[in-house]
Amino acid sequence: MPNKTEIYATLTEIFRDVFMLDDLALRPEFTAKDIEGWDSFKQIEIIVAAEQRFGVRMTSRELDGLQNVGDLAQVIASKLVA
Repeated sequence: MPNKTEIYATLTEIFRDVFMLDDLALRPEFTAKDIEGWDSFKQIEIIVAAEQRFGVRMTSRELDGLQNVGDLAQVIASKLVA
């Protein structure tokens, strides 16, 4: 089971792939306003990639509650523990 550091490393890879930014340094407080081009379509790409990479499924309620990258990491971590 990945720890928080490993979750962020994987999320960083996903974000770099989605936004084609090889030097993106992902931080927990990042929101859509912090990364140029982060729109609803990119959000879907991020969620689908995260679900595939971590082998989890997120509910609509969980997705609606996401405010930043840290929230996404927390939801993933909670799914991996369960």
